[in-house]
Amino acid sequence: MGADARIPVAIVGATGYVGAELLRWLIPHPGVRVVFTSSDQHQGKSLADVYPFLRGVIDATLVPHDAVAAAAAAEVVFLAVPHGTAVPLAEAALAAGRRVIDASADFRLKDPAVYARWYGTHAAPHLLPESVYGIPELYRDAIRSARLIAGPGCYPTGALLGLVPLARAGLVTDSVVIDAKSGTTGAGRSAKVEQLFAEVTENFRPYAIDAHRHAPEIEQELRAAGGKVTPVFVPHLLPVSRGILSTIYVSGKAAEADLGAIFEKAWGAEPFISLRGEGPPPELRDVRGTNRCAIGWRQSRAAGQAIIVTAIDNLAKGTSSQAVQCMNLVLGLPETTGLEAPALAP
Repeated sequence: MGADARIPVAIVGATGYVGAELLRWLIPHPGVRVVFTSSDQHQGKSLADVYPFLRGVIDATLVPHDAVAAAAAAEVVFLAVPHGTAVPLAEAALAAGRRVIDASADFRLKDPAVYARWYGTHAAPHLLPESVYGIPELYRDAIRSARLIAGPGCYPTGALLGLVPLARAGLVTDSVVIDAKSGTTGAGRSAKVEQLFAEVTENFRPYAIDAHRHAPEIEQELRAAGGKVTPVFVPHLLPVSRGILSTIYVSGKAAEADLGAIFEKAWGAEPFISLRGEGPPPELRDVRGTNRCAIGWRQSRAAGQAIIVTAIDNLAKGTSSQAVQCMNLVLGLPETTGLEAPALAP
């Protein structure tokens, strides 16, 4: 495909971890070209000034956040900005007739009251009914025609891909515990004491127990799939840069079910889901730098539990490459275009 034929895309918020990861996937993508990159913090600088690894790869100057300018330049606008700031940018890009893929939490929750509890009053609740939750394996057909795609949280992506098949089979009726561990990039690129190397290395800690903003998102989508319970969700911080490993305990009938058949029916044909069954369980290095989710399971009939293990890269399948997967659907491109890279191993 020639350069002139590639579809122009914009990244509003190109210098955070999500924006940088979007660049990693979009720059070599054969179907699109990045024509607009913005950063309020680094406006006027070149991308290479902020990220030297991009020197010689892309020649772009960072401009202030401006959805109108982004929409004038591009067909698809990616929003990689914090929650609360995405709403007016999305409104402006939508008004200009562009497709919007938002990586923030601003359009994930369908109930404005639930959003208000976790993030504050929503500035555009009228847009919530039309936003489509951006996990292609769950909402592929709706994503294709969506104007506004709400990129899911990284923790929910790993948890839901492990739980939704069981919920659809009527097996999520008792208790569910999601014990999830994430690398430090999940907290973003801003400076925080608790994210310093000396605070993280040789350490491992839980945080936001029963108080994490991704919990209502998991519950919303699990109930939409037929789940009948509110999961217990406990995130932990790993001393690694990227990746999420979720160990999920499902009590009740799931301990006796044919999980292999259930997962094969749900995900067997999915290009970005690797089913491990009862073989070696997933590890972070299996998916590092990829758009893949690896899923394994065990059953303890004595304890009455099914144990599901999922692994994703929080910056890739958990955010940026999944957004590109959604973009491929929106643009009518083969869904796997530009996303088939193997894991970064070792």
